Amino acid sequence: MPKFKNKKDKGSAEISTASLPDIIFMLLFFFMVTTVMRETPLKVKIDLPSATETIRLEDRSLLDYIYVGKPFDERFGTLEQIQLNDQFAELADIQTYVMNRRSEREARGEEAMIPSVTTVLKIDEGTKMGIISDIKSELREVQALKLNYSTLVRNE
Repeated sequence: MPKFKNKKDKGSAEISTASLPDIIFMLLFFFMVTTVMRETPLKVKIDLPSATETIRLEDRSLLDYIYVGKPFDERFGTLEQIQLNDQFAELADIQTYVMNRRSEREARGEEAMIPSVTTVLKIDEGTKMGIISDIKSELREVQALKLNYSTLVRNE
C-alpha cells in the first residue's frame, strides 16, 4: 500500500511578485489619465447660454477664467458677483488678476505665450449687460483683448 505524504511536510509555494511593479504602474497611469482636476471650485451659479456657432479652445494653459453669477451661498448676497480663481472679487481686482497671471507666466519663462492668452468669461445667462461691459473695460485697460464667451452648444 502506497504511503501518502503529509502536505505539511512540503514547503509552501511562494507567490511570484515579479509582475507587481508592472501592475502598480498600470494602475497609476490609469488614474493619472482618467482623473480630471478642477482648479477652481465654483462659488457662483452659472447657467451658460446656448449658441449655434461654437469652437473649442485647445490649449487650456493659455486661458484665464472670470466667472460671473449669483452666489450659491446667500450670505454673499443675491446680486451677481465676480469670481476670480477661488474667491469673490470687485471690478478693480480684475486688472490685478490679469497682471498677476502674466507675471506667473513670465516667471515660468512663457513670455512668448502672453499675447496668445485668452480671457474666458463664464457668465450666467441672466446677468445684466452692465457688469459685463464694466469687466470688458477693465480688461481693455490692461490690454487683455482676446475674449471668449463660454456657451453651451445648441442643437437645431
